[in-house]
Amino acid sequence: MDDRGTLQLLEELAERLGIRVLYESLTVYGSFRIGGYCLLRGQEYLIINKKASVQEKIQVLTYNLKRCDLSEIYLVPALRKFLDNPDE
Repeated sequence: MDDRGTLQLLEELAERLGIRVLYESLTVYGSFRIGGYCLLRGQEYLIINKKASVQEKIQVLTYNLKRCDLSEIYLVPALRKFLDNPDE
């Protein structure tokens, strides 16, 4: 599975979990921020810098989605394997 395919599957998984994925400009005082998790008025968000590389976007999504209970959710085998071992 290529990086763009992985990113799309991770975005879809976040939406299935009720987490909205937003891509925004996150430059603060000249420093570059990749993004992270936010809970606002009961809605979960993953806010990711739209200028981040595909790999960086995958890292933010992977880190935050692995914190969720995915045991009862169907994932395509390639995505399940990736989430279990993202460094492979």
